[in-house]
Amino acid sequence: MIRAILVDDEPLAAQLLERKLSAFENITVVKIYSNPMHVVEDLQHVSYNVAFLDIEMPGINGLDLAELILNATSNVHIVFITAYREYAVQAFELNSIDYLVKPLTDDRLEKTIERVQQQLISVPQMQKKKDYVLRIQCFSDFNVMFGQEPVKWTTAKVKELFALLLTHHQTYINRDLLIETLWPDTEYAKAKIQLHTSLSRLRKTLETLGYDDAITFANSSYCLELTDFRFDLISIKQLYEEYPTVQDDTIEQFQQIIELYQGDYLESEGYKWSHTYATKIRLQVIELLERMILYYEQLHDYTNTQVCLEQLLQLDPYSEQILQKLLRHYIKIDRRTEAIRAYQQFKDQLDIELGISPSQSTIELYSQVLCVE
Repeated sequence: MIRAILVDDEPLAAQLLERKLSAFENITVVKIYSNPMHVVEDLQHVSYNVAFLDIEMPGINGLDLAELILNATSNVHIVFITAYREYAVQAFELNSIDYLVKPLTDDRLEKTIERVQQQLISVPQMQKKKDYVLRIQCFSDFNVMFGQEPVKWTTAKVKELFALLLTHHQTYINRDLLIETLWPDTEYAKAKIQLHTSLSRLRKTLETLGYDDAITFANSSYCLELTDFRFDLISIKQLYEEYPTVQDDTIEQFQQIIELYQGDYLESEGYKWSHTYATKIRLQVIELLERMILYYEQLHDYTNTQVCLEQLLQLDPYSEQILQKLLRHYIKIDRRTEAIRAYQQFKDQLDIELGISPSQSTIELYSQVLCVE
């Protein structure tokens, strides 16, 4: 049996919907609300599995109310209702969400009831795959794997929303900031609908993987919190924050973490909002390499020192400070050919890409390379 609540600030509209629903034997209306704030007060006291919500209401609109309901009880199905046809976008034709335009027709309402009924039957039978661990790679490519299979996103925007929430894992992000970031050129009301649509689809994807209630809503903000998952970004951040120096018992961990960094954060996705964050992470990786160089230098391990210096220059190819460190290292171990090659590549890159020449101090250091016999 479908247990429904109706929420509409127009009592006559709610009564009309109740009469229409009474024609269906498999649904019962447990409560009608004309004040949406009363729904919030009853979240822990009234049991239902579908909510018919008017969108345009004073105090709190239907979209925001849906978030509060889903945050408290994620297995409730939402049906949005509006008198404004321009809001009726196909994006709301999802498994557990429908979108009805007033005036409601009996045939259209019947389809909605059938859709909700199918969802109530299928959810208990859905096989959740929590036996596997979600594995996320975000450097260069953005790959999300579950078991041996890549996670399939319903739209590119849902994938980007997941990436943005994941970037700020366990941190609430204001709804308007999400809209401004992901839909900057879309009219606010429509962008808000698209956000709710993408959130609904993302929730559904995560639920099928066994991550129920992973997205929470509070104070007009959203937060993603996952458990039992692997994320290369978190591994790098933890190493950076917990180990200011390299020790014998941590050098292997440093080596493994550096291997994870195959390119900038979310580089292949081209998300504009990720550029600043990518720069921050690159700087942290550079710092990790510098810690490793200090460790290897103290051991007089010239081979690994050189490897780390060359990696540093790849990460910061315009840094004369790094180049100079590398040249001094080559001089120390008598690698004149490698030093000449590194300097020429650096010089050509500055000339071609920036139209400038190396500084006088770098030129003088290079002169020392040429003098080495």
